[in-house]
Amino acid sequence: MNLSNLKPAEGSTKNRKRIGRGTGSGRGGTSTRGHKGAGSRSGYTSKVGFEGGQMPLQRRLPKVGFNNVNRVEYVGINLDALQALADKYQLDQIGFDTLREHGLASKNDLIKVLGRGEIKSKLEVKAHAFSAAAQKAIELAGGTIVKL
Repeated sequence: MNLSNLKPAEGSTKNRKRIGRGTGSGRGGTSTRGHKGAGSRSGYTSKVGFEGGQMPLQRRLPKVGFNNVNRVEYVGINLDALQALADKYQLDQIGFDTLREHGLASKNDLIKVLGRGEIKSKLEVKAHAFSAAAQKAIELAGGTIVKL
C-alpha cells in the first residue's frame, strides 16, 4: 500500500457540487441563485406548481369528470382465479381472509366475484358481492355463496 493507490471509503464522498461556498467554488458569487428577489434570499420556498406568476398548468387545464362520493368500489376476482386457488391449496371454502392471505385482496377491499372462467370444485365462497353469472356457476358446481 502506498499513497498512489489510496481511495476514500465506499459511500464516504458525494459527486455533487457544493453551493454557497464562495466564488472559488465554480458556482459564482451568487451561488446559482441569481441577483436579488425572493428566490435569492434564505428561507425562500415556492408553492408547488408555482410558475413565477404565470397561470399554473393545473389552472390552465379544464376540470374533467365527476367523482361520486358515494361510489362503492369492489375488487373483482374471477372464477378461474378461485379455481386456481382451490386447486393449488386444496381448499373447499374461500373467504376474505383466504384471499388476503394469498395476496388477492388488501385489508380494506370489498370483494366481488365475477363470472370469467369456469369452476369445477364444490366451493363455499364468501364475498361482499357476486355477479349473476358467478353465482349461477358456483351453484351449478354444487357450491354455496355467502354474502359478507
